[in-house]
Amino acid sequence: MALRKAPARADRLVVGLGNPGAQYVRTRHNVGFLVLDELARRYRFPKPARAFEGRYSAGSIAGITVGLLAPHTYMNESGRSVAAALRGLGLVPADLLVVHDHIDLPFGRIRLAHDGGTGGHNGLKSLHELIGAQFDRVRVGVDRPPTTNPDIVAAFVLSPFSESLDEVNRLIGEAADAVEAWLADGLQAAADRFNRGG
Repeated sequence: MALRKAPARADRLVVGLGNPGAQYVRTRHNVGFLVLDELARRYRFPKPARAFEGRYSAGSIAGITVGLLAPHTYMNESGRSVAAALRGLGLVPADLLVVHDHIDLPFGRIRLAHDGGTGGHNGLKSLHELIGAQFDRVRVGVDRPPTTNPDIVAAFVLSPFSESLDEVNRLIGEAADAVEAWLADGLQAAADRFNRGG
């Protein structure tokens, strides 16, 4: 039996949060996966392979060797995959950027931040438990339903976008641009560029 090839090394790790499975592919909660797909397409990353309890690929963006990781543990166990990747790649949370949906931002808005709360996001809760809160993130606004009922909110984030395909593609493209800016210029410069509006 052939030995499995070790995952390619990386100097930075970009994680997109989401859920595996065809039923979740273009849902609001999977916007992190969609942003990784866009980055992989732009920079012609190799096809992702199974590693770190997820799908992982490495390539070059802005002259930096970057790993793209989509945890396949389901959202509420995402921290397990990310912690394994940090260990396996010899990285620390300061080398990490997490891209995730954010219901307290209007659709189309993007915020880069370091640290911060979880906002009830189960993927972030898992990350906080296993690696702490000291990592950078790209919050991608997906809006929220006009209710605080947790069942309705959960159904909303697990449902497909109601916006047009062009609007969704613009949002994914801008979030990918924000990742590029973080890699090229650092958090503060990227935040100055993208953290605008309400």
